[in-house]
Parts: sequence; structure tokens; C-alpha cells
Amino acid sequence: MKLVFCGTPRFAVPTLAALIAAGHEIALVVTQPDRPVGRAQEMVAPPVKQTALAAGLAVTQPEKIRNSMEFRAQLERIAPDAIVVVAYGRIIPPWMLALPRLGCINLHASLLPKYRGAAPIQWAMAMGEAVTGNTTMLLEEGLDTGPILLQQEMPIAPEQTAVDLFDVLAKAGAPLMVETLAGLEHGTITPKPQDHARATLAPLLTRDDGHMDFAARTATELKNRWRGFQPWPGAYAMLHGKKLIAHGMDAAEAGGLAAEPGTVHIENHRLLVACARNTWLELTDVQLEGKKRMTAAEFLRGSQLMPGTRLG
Repeated sequence: MKLVFCGTPRFAVPTLAALIAAGHEIALVVTQPDRPVGRAQEMVAPPVKQTALAAGLAVTQPEKIRNSMEFRAQLERIAPDAIVVVAYGRIIPPWMLALPRLGCINLHASLLPKYRGAAPIQWAMAMGEAVTGNTTMLLEEGLDTGPILLQQEMPIAPEQTAVDLFDVLAKAGAPLMVETLAGLEHGTITPKPQDHARATLAPLLTRDDGHMDFAARTATELKNRWRGFQPWPGAYAMLHGKKLIAHGMDAAEAGGLAAEPGTVHIENHRLLVACARNTWLELTDVQLEGKKRMTAAEFLRGSQLMPGTRLG
């Protein structure tokens, strides 16, 4: 098939590579503009652009696509059979949805209709799901509301983080997209409408999502959020007006001890914090604002933290 591929981050790279390997003609790769990165603010090309150029594919990086007549004319000249969209990061406008004969086909990293939105992997893990997966779907104007084409389930291991799951789902989604295109071409896939009543949202993460609310959440809930919010926004609390970042944590036992949520308990060089419903969270690896990362034992030796201190 003649395809246009829209994608930007590393998550989209395996699908682009799989489409090339499957023999499809990738007439154009659409990705976001290069962005400044790091302290030096050096301009860096998105991973999808790097992959496309290495494969000798044509690349375009429009700043905006909704009202770009030049971009629209470019796609109309190509007249693709399908437009494949994987983590592109832009809303696909109506004119683009209507252009290809097989539609715009999206790979979404959740089992739709659950976790519609920009951060499905992070929120599935943060909410303590034991299973997630990938969905291929026909895009329409609503946010991840289009008909489902194919789905695959993947278990979430208890100690996985979102970083681990990103790689697993990206690799598994690539052959799923190849299978989806083949099924559409041969008429063996029937699009299935989503049950909108079962929909949940996975909005873009903010820095505040990393703030640990010990009064509202149990230790297990806070651990799940930490797992889901790697590498950003992570998990942090305030200690004497400074941010204390948690780089490692586990639900823990405190021998039946009860305390107000946020209260620190020190036991055998372990840093425990009281959470909702009489649960305890052990912070195993921490970093105080302006200091280096260290184990909890190292931190306790150097901080003179008093039992009964409250984290907020």
C-alpha cells in the first residue's frame, strides 16, 4: 500500500520500521519539528525523523497542519491508501481524516475505551491495572473515540515502570499495525464501535501529578503512581520547605504502628511514611532538593531527621 506515516517519539519507531520491512511504500513521513534539548539547547531531530532519513524516506515537519494549504496539497498529490498515526502529537484535522480510502489508522497504547488521551501507559500503571495493551483504531474527530480494529492484551508486571512498558508496547504494536493494514486491505477486519459508557481518560501529565498525597492515597496507590510516572513527573513530597524526590519505594509494614498520614517513622535505618488507611510507605532511595541522590540509610545518617516529622 501507499502510506503516509505520522509519528514523533521513540514509541513510533518500531511501527515505522515494521511497515518498511513489510514492503509498504512510505510516500511521506510527517513528524514534529526539531526541538532544542538540554542545557546547550541543541536542536535535536525526533526519533521518527532520524529513522526515516536513515531509510531514505521523504520527511516533512509542519509546525501546524490544520490550516496549512501547502501540507494539504502535498498529501492530496500523494493520495495515500491509508495514513498511519502513532504518537504524532497533533490533532488530525477533518480534511486529513477524509483523505485516504482506508482512513487514518492509529495505534493507541491502551485497551480502548479505557485510557483515552495523551498518557495511556502512565495512567494504566498509576491506577494499578494488571493488564493493558494496544489498540488499532480508525481515527475520527473525537479524542480516541473511533471504531476499534484490532486489540492485543499485555500483562503489567508488579515491578515494571512506565519506561519498561513503553518499550514492550511499542515493539508489540508494530506487528499489530501491519496485521491491521492487511486486514483492512483484504476486508477481513470489521471496525467495532467503542462502548463510550466504559471510557476513562488519561490526560497529559503535569508536575503536580508527582506530588505524593499521603492523606488521600494508600502506600500501594502511591507506589503505583510512582511506577506510572517514570521518568516524569516522578514522585516527591515537601520536607522543611524543600522538595524530597523519591527514586525508590515499597509498601511496608510498621508493626501495627498508627500515625497521621505524612508522619515519618524511622526504624533500623529505614525511612517509613504513614499513608491513608493505616498503610506505610518505605522510601528506599531519595534526593533532597539541591543534593545528590542517595539511599534512605545514607540520607538518614546525614539529615538528622527526627521521628514524627511530617512530609507534605
